[in-house]
Amino acid sequence: MYRYVLILNCVLFFVDFMKKTKIIATIGPASCNGTTIKKMVNAGMNGVRINTAYGDVAQYQSVIETVRKVAKLPILIDLKGPEIRLKVSQKRVLVKGEILTVGFNGEDVSFNHNFYDTVSIGDVIFIDNGKIRTVVTEKVDEQLFLLVITGGTIEDGKGVNLPNKRLDVTTLTDYDLEIVDFAKQFDVEYIALSFTRNVCDVEDLAKLYDGGIIAKIENFEGVQNVNAILEVAHGVMVARGDLGVEIEPEKVPLVQKSIIKRCNQRGKLVVTATEMLESMVHNPQPTRAEVSDVANAILDGSDAIMLSGETAIGLYPVEAVEMVSRISNETEPAVKSAVEPVPFINISDTVSRAIYKICQSMPLDKIVTLTKTGYTARMLARFKFAHPIIAITPDVKVKKQLELVFGVQPVVIDYLTEKDTISFVANKLYSLNLLSDKDTVLFTAGTHTTMRHASNSVEIHKMAELRKFLKT
Repeated sequence: MYRYVLILNCVLFFVDFMKKTKIIATIGPASCNGTTIKKMVNAGMNGVRINTAYGDVAQYQSVIETVRKVAKLPILIDLKGPEIRLKVSQKRVLVKGEILTVGFNGEDVSFNHNFYDTVSIGDVIFIDNGKIRTVVTEKVDEQLFLLVITGGTIEDGKGVNLPNKRLDVTTLTDYDLEIVDFAKQFDVEYIALSFTRNVCDVEDLAKLYDGGIIAKIENFEGVQNVNAILEVAHGVMVARGDLGVEIEPEKVPLVQKSIIKRCNQRGKLVVTATEMLESMVHNPQPTRAEVSDVANAILDGSDAIMLSGETAIGLYPVEAVEMVSRISNETEPAVKSAVEPVPFINISDTVSRAIYKICQSMPLDKIVTLTKTGYTARMLARFKFAHPIIAITPDVKVKKQLELVFGVQPVVIDYLTEKDTISFVANKLYSLNLLSDKDTVLFTAGTHTTMRHASNSVEIHKMAELRKFLKT
């Protein structure tokens, strides 16, 4: 039985080498059972997202426990953040030309945050991801009078956007703080910080949570400050839903490309999200435009593609994951590195650039990096190697975080007490059938150093020859 499980794990490991782009799937009513989650894993899911804008802590705990019974996948908790939402006592249809009266103090239609003093007559207010467009025509006694330009149905909880307005609201709400404590309790690998505006937003969360922080860029201020945000965040999510309302939608594609390029340059995790295969919420096949959108996000340099409603509430969650896998396998051979030359940053950066040149000049089968924090693995992954990258780490949490990095297959091996770490790791990987005698392998590690970001050695071995030395 043990031999069968080991062989199965190695087969799955080999199969996943075929797909380098990672897939994050949002778990919701359509996918929260163990059977569906297992099918999604087999279809190519690499991580799960829990959207805390819906549900409660008991439901989130159930999802985490179910996922961890099925597979050792990283979990991303997405904070609700300071979202402006409508409070509506009864669903109603708005028609073009009517005036909607909205208050801030529990009226039949009200906003959950008070921004009365922030808006002016003539300002545009969007409702439900921009589907409903209104304009402020009058302000009286803490109430706004909105002229409906584009109609639609309003109901309780619909999102509200005020483009180019800096609202005086805290990034971490009381509810978010509860979720952060929950994430720490269950040792969640990542937290996504909604509506990240600046460095301070990330630093405030980092004071409370020492795991991976993914800054969601979904407003104008976040776009403006993305360089500084990247210095402190573990990675970035291009959250195109709110972003496409907060800025002009025609600007989103170039903003997406720019953010992804900046992340690749720094070796930061980057996730492209929202409406990737939106039509698959209801249909078993995506549109051709959606397929192109996913492919272009991969060509741009995304580490991961995130599915939202497609897997949370859609009719075809497994098929949606399968489709992203198929698009990835077809697209990845055309992915090229866009990393540009820069002045010296640190040793790992320099060595990763040297490895990229080595791989262009000689035949190699695999790259193995020994990494305590995952940094060197991310610095290598940004070059979009055709070769598989096996990242060896002694830290289980780092291993699960690296599951979302393009082209990286992490393995937990505790090599810290070994004198000849590369030989030790090579032998372990051979025993796991992850390296074979015919492989020519490039190894990189930090040796005789305690500095951060100091993978200072590179060794290239034919495994058949290296194993002869290991036997003597």
